[in-house]
Amino acid sequence: MVEGNTDRKSVFPLNYLSFHYVSLAFPLLLPAFMQFQSFHIHPLPSSDSGGSKYVGARPDRRHSSIKQKLRTYSHKVKLAVSLTGGMEQGLLDQENFSCSICLDLLSNPVTTSCGHSYCFTCIKTHWDEEDQRGIHSCPQCRRTFKPRPDLCKNTILAASVEQLRKTGLQAAPADHRYTGHEDVTCDLCTGKKIKAIKSCLVCLASYCEKHLQSHYDEPQLRNHRLVELFKNLQENICTRYSTVSAAAERTERQRELKERRGNIQQRIQDREKDVKLLHQEVEAINHSADKTVEDSEKIFTELIRLLQKRSSDVKQQIRSQQETEVSRVKDVQEKLEQEISELKRKDAELEQLSHTEDHNQFLLNYPSLPALRESTHSSSINIRPLRHFEDVTAAVSELRDKLQDVLRDSWTNISLMVTEVDVLLSEPESKSRADFLKYSCEITMDPNTANNYLLLSEGNRKATVMDEPQSYSSHPDRFTDYCQILSKESLTGRCYWEVQWSGRVYVVVAYKNIIREGGDSIFGSNDQSWALDFEQNMYIFWHNNIKTSISGPVSSRVGVYLDHRAGILSFYSVSESMTLIHRVQTRFTEPLHAGVCFVSETGFSAEFCELK
Repeated sequence: MVEGNTDRKSVFPLNYLSFHYVSLAFPLLLPAFMQFQSFHIHPLPSSDSGGSKYVGARPDRRHSSIKQKLRTYSHKVKLAVSLTGGMEQGLLDQENFSCSICLDLLSNPVTTSCGHSYCFTCIKTHWDEEDQRGIHSCPQCRRTFKPRPDLCKNTILAASVEQLRKTGLQAAPADHRYTGHEDVTCDLCTGKKIKAIKSCLVCLASYCEKHLQSHYDEPQLRNHRLVELFKNLQENICTRYSTVSAAAERTERQRELKERRGNIQQRIQDREKDVKLLHQEVEAINHSADKTVEDSEKIFTELIRLLQKRSSDVKQQIRSQQETEVSRVKDVQEKLEQEISELKRKDAELEQLSHTEDHNQFLLNYPSLPALRESTHSSSINIRPLRHFEDVTAAVSELRDKLQDVLRDSWTNISLMVTEVDVLLSEPESKSRADFLKYSCEITMDPNTANNYLLLSEGNRKATVMDEPQSYSSHPDRFTDYCQILSKESLTGRCYWEVQWSGRVYVVVAYKNIIREGGDSIFGSNDQSWALDFEQNMYIFWHNNIKTSISGPVSSRVGVYLDHRAGILSFYSVSESMTLIHRVQTRFTEPLHAGVCFVSETGFSAEFCELK
């Protein structure tokens, strides 16, 4: 019961209804009144004199629950009022009791928690289709439910619908609302299909007037984009944006496509020009190379002819001198042989006279003997030491050595000129170790340059400082005053190598003709070498005895990148990543050699790493 003098007619206008219509609405009104009564506030006498307490009041934490229940039963009350009001006018609208899916009177009605009612079969079928998504929604307001709610029959609503059926007030829908052959049907109608009047580009569905109403009533649906009807809506919606028609989207994309094609075609034209230019450059390179080879062959042929002529001249001179000397010797030999013959004849006469027995005859014949003539030659022949033409051989050998020196120096310059023929600009320096490894080269140490206190191992890739000198043969290329060594290979073009070290080590590049002894022979103290020194927690770069200190974490593995033609020398710390330590930009005039130098501490080592 409602406390006080509250007039029930002020809540519901039942005094205007006939008893017949009240009987139809009563099943809806009674539960609403009962629930409303349970939430009314009852003033009760207070135990103290300060006023009264309210038994029906709820704490704040239950306020929202009360509001929700009030809204639910208010909906039922409104439904009853709608029913009774429509009955009073004799124009009862069956849509208030129709399923929004099949658009027929509710059959075995159920009500979702959002307040919308459907036939049990209709909503079950709808949710069965949504099982794969795992989320179920209200067909009208699109509110989602997870997990799938249990469906229970709304007995009050079922009784009201049954009363409507008995009164015979149900009217058939107008024929013009149903779809024809060419019409677009409502996607939510499951029974008789109603004509759709709008399409939603968010829902990707078309709706009749009834099912479209939720897009105007429900806040979460009001921002959906409604457009005029689309046939084959799914096929005409842009799959990327789902907001405009595929035709409109294609027009925009077609414009972008045309612009992109224009850019691509322009790039193609530019690249074709580049290809043509490169083709011409290839022809020019081939022509220049062929002519240079031809000219070089002529020059070397001339050199060979010159050497052959000089060889022939030397041969002719030797033969001429040979003939002259032999002739002189033979003349002397002939005269000596004549003198020998005469002497032998005189000796025979004297021997015969010595055998004469008659003393008078001996004395008579002795004075008649002719006197012995003086020899035209000295008593001995002076002959030079047995060298003959060996001095000529020595002179030719000296010429050969000088030519070899000239050819070696000239060949170095020629090789450098050949490698500097580079039509294209140098590529930007690599950033990753994988890029550097494309230029990796195998480097070994030259034993002829090793200081006597360095022990070579690992196929001459590793050098270690020792206590005792090693048994190396004497060689003009050997470093005598410092524990340092150069590579056997000369370096031109683009090269990359890595050095693993322990102790204190200089990683170096130098020219082949660097001095080998004296204070200026240490790497970095002259203009013929570049050295990176690792000292404690820092680096020091040396060139021409100028010191540059470099801060940064010291790594026991260092990568060296050389671009000889571009004059670039870079040192990198190698660990999990490549970190630039120092870069030099200069002009190299000769091929370079890699090298290492040690502070003379036993056990210090450095190795040219094998790179894969």
